[in-house]
Amino acid sequence: MRRAGAEDRISPMWLAHHYPEDYDRCVLVGRTHVCRRCLVLYPIAFGVLALALAGVRWPASLDAWLLPLLPLPAVVEFVGEHLGWFPARPLVQVAVTIPLGVALGAGFYRYLHHPADPLWWAVVIGYGGLCFASVLLGARRASS
Repeated sequence: MRRAGAEDRISPMWLAHHYPEDYDRCVLVGRTHVCRRCLVLYPIAFGVLALALAGVRWPASLDAWLLPLLPLPAVVEFVGEHLGWFPARPLVQVAVTIPLGVALGAGFYRYLHHPADPLWWAVVIGYGGLCFASVLLGARRASS
């Protein structure tokens, strides 16, 4: 009798949030699939937030440039992948997630000090909406 291996297990959605057919977007940690992007994104974001709370951050005057520009490569990669312009590429995904994590941490800092911050919400809604639309369009194309 064959024992179930890691490839047969469905990982908790809060760790993978990918279905088994998309586990190529994950890394295997022990026997659990963990989203590769999240594994890079959140430690960097919370590290940048901790540094900012400790007083180590770029000048606030740069936020208007860095918060929209740093995530841009990750948004292009995400949208392109979901619209089928190119396949999932793990090294590219990690590389573009690093500046995204830096911007997210700086954005968290702004949010903690001013929850209604228009710059933070413009970036979140703008890029989040674009990424969400690409997922919907990509799924629609795949089902046709």
